[in-house]
Amino acid sequence: MVSNDKAGVRATAQEARKAAKSPQIGGRCAASPDKSISHRAIILAGMANGESKITNLLESDDVMATAGAVRALGASVEQMGAGHWRVTGQPCWQTPSAALDLGNSGTGVRLLMGAAARFDLSARFTGDASLSSRPMERALAPLRLMGVTAQTADGGRLPVTLTGSSRLKAITYTPPIASAQVKSAILLAGLGADGETMVIEPHATRAHTETLAPLFGADMDVQRDGAGQIARVRGRQALHAADVHIPGDPSSAAFPLAAGLVAGSGTVTVTGIITNPARFGLYEVLKAMGADMTITPAGHCAGEALADITVRPGTLKGVDVPPEIAPSMIDEYPVLSVIAAFAEGVTRMTGLAELRAKESDRLAASAALLTANGVRVELGEDSLTVYGMGPGGVPGGGAVKTLHDHRLAMSGLILGLGAKEVVTVDDVAMIATSYPGFFDDMAALGAQIT
Repeated sequence: MVSNDKAGVRATAQEARKAAKSPQIGGRCAASPDKSISHRAIILAGMANGESKITNLLESDDVMATAGAVRALGASVEQMGAGHWRVTGQPCWQTPSAALDLGNSGTGVRLLMGAAARFDLSARFTGDASLSSRPMERALAPLRLMGVTAQTADGGRLPVTLTGSSRLKAITYTPPIASAQVKSAILLAGLGADGETMVIEPHATRAHTETLAPLFGADMDVQRDGAGQIARVRGRQALHAADVHIPGDPSSAAFPLAAGLVAGSGTVTVTGIITNPARFGLYEVLKAMGADMTITPAGHCAGEALADITVRPGTLKGVDVPPEIAPSMIDEYPVLSVIAAFAEGVTRMTGLAELRAKESDRLAASAALLTANGVRVELGEDSLTVYGMGPGGVPGGGAVKTLHDHRLAMSGLILGLGAKEVVTVDDVAMIATSYPGFFDDMAALGAQIT
């Protein structure tokens, strides 16, 4: 058995990297394991009766922080080999002996607050400086309606001290802003509530909790309702152990595929990518931009349809990206803005207010990334307009301030692979929070990153 000390450890040292024009990019890699499903699998297994085996788990800093917290709440979480974990659940979570430090993981902290809400315990949730600047009230407000007590720092931020209850009330709730994390927190709490809890979404978000929880015996489902959906869970139910193989992450796969579109001279294929419509918005936009892209079905995993995606370099055109697609690609706007810089014409993205409350003000930071490298942009309160410079037309030569945001760091490096001059990214340490294999995958494809 491999030591499980890895859980809870995350990168802290700042490390700069440079990306240079890489026309030789091409090849094939497997999609990085999905971060969203990895978090959920660890949490559900940690509440279940019996021993669950999770394979292809994303061993990123974020997921390891969640694993460490689940262990602190009473479950046994052990690494058996690379990507292979064994979780022996604790159906009655206990008050942890110390604060639960979730590092940079917004997904981990919000889902764990919901999961912990159904137990008679008190837990203090903390995080790093970036996570501590992000809003928590959107997840806590519905949990309070269910019977949870929670105290926050000023502005509804971390640290949060949460006192749960084994007698929660079921609720019907419509989140004011589309958020899969808030929805999942409610559903996980609803597992312990009296009656049926429902979450009504005017605009559908990813439904990984609703897909994964039934594998552990939960009476939970989701139904489409026009442009939205209704998720429901029956409370007062026990979970049983399950074996789960984690499929490939469409958000992480966007980076090697983007490199193939803006920098390469051959094909780039990423295998085993989730094609769930609630996660596939970027790929629909790429189709509209005229990307030379082939999507080949590749079976199913953990209830999700998969595909292998191949891209070839070519001329892209600017498009208008409507606000209603934002929930299905909220994490992909930084890399889309980079792709748009290499397109011909103007790309307008709207409905992006949520980006201002991510690991950084991701909207302003994406604009700054492009401006620093010679790309004209217009930044609005909830919009970004990128004036494309065509294939090979981006000057580059600038420095990217990542603000400790992993997706900005990767997006800056992708820009450098296609730009005329070297692009410097000031800190890449946080890439390990979501895509620890990024540099290995990019090197295998021929990227010049030093």
